[in-house]
Amino acid sequence: MNDQHIASAFDRDLEKIQAQIMKMGGLVENAILEAAVSLEERDEERAEQVRRSDKVIDALEESINEEAARVIALRAPAAIDLRVVLSVIKVSGNLERIGDYAKNLAKRTSILARMEPVNGSASSLRRMAKEVERMLNDALDAYVSRDAELAQNVIDRDILVDQMYNALFREFLTFMMENPSNITSCMHLHFIAKNIERMGDHVTSIAEQVVYIVTGTMPEEAREKSNTTL
Repeated sequence: MNDQHIASAFDRDLEKIQAQIMKMGGLVENAILEAAVSLEERDEERAEQVRRSDKVIDALEESINEEAARVIALRAPAAIDLRVVLSVIKVSGNLERIGDYAKNLAKRTSILARMEPVNGSASSLRRMAKEVERMLNDALDAYVSRDAELAQNVIDRDILVDQMYNALFREFLTFMMENPSNITSCMHLHFIAKNIERMGDHVTSIAEQVVYIVTGTMPEEAREKSNTTL
């Protein structure tokens, strides 16, 4: 009877933490999209809202990690239950980093809003950010439903984000060579593209945690990166 009570308490604790993960994930998804829209529309007020929202994301990560540590200390989970709790810490860390990249994108928006736009590049970056947001949405769905197949699909799709980054990198180089006055703005745009590409890597890490929870092992081989600019 006591074991059942402990198990029930653990389940309640886990549900509470995972609800926080989903709340954090929703805020991060919104930050990605809002940062990309603020860049395309040169909306400094919207960019500032993204920067402010990052404090809420950071606070959630801290709360999640504290709660996970408490559960480990009080419930002493074993085997698969411990895997789940440890994955919570890693997922929240990945979400926090994605939020940081969105904040960095918003910071550069304020700079780029004062420069001449570069041939529709902001629209291309928004499409890239939207793809990462879709991946994150699916990764979080896979996390909640323990769907390893959907998680693997997310991992496989990261190659598309890499390809989009590679294309933008070549495009920015062309713009800079054709017109040296584009160099400063293209450098900022390149850093934004790199930040979005790194967001995709962190989403992939979340999906890998789902595979780990379900199977007990991480994906056997690291996905070969399609980033050819290094």
